[in-house]
Amino acid sequence: MPLKNHLKEYRVRLGVNQQEMGALVGASRQTISQIERGDYSPSVTLALKIARRCGARVEDIFEYEDEEND
Repeated sequence: MPLKNHLKEYRVRLGVNQQEMGALVGASRQTISQIERGDYSPSVTLALKIARRCGARVEDIFEYEDEEND
């Protein structure tokens, strides 16, 4: 998956668990878990909410890598 993230690191810095992070950004614990595992790409709105709560830029938490075409 080309979208990588550092959400877990930022969440740990905030001192909150996945349930609490979800509550802060209006998402479920399962959604936060899926994002951290790279199984789910958040909407732009959710990515912005997460970044704001973490005191970071979206680009600091999420990074997109182009997939190489062979």
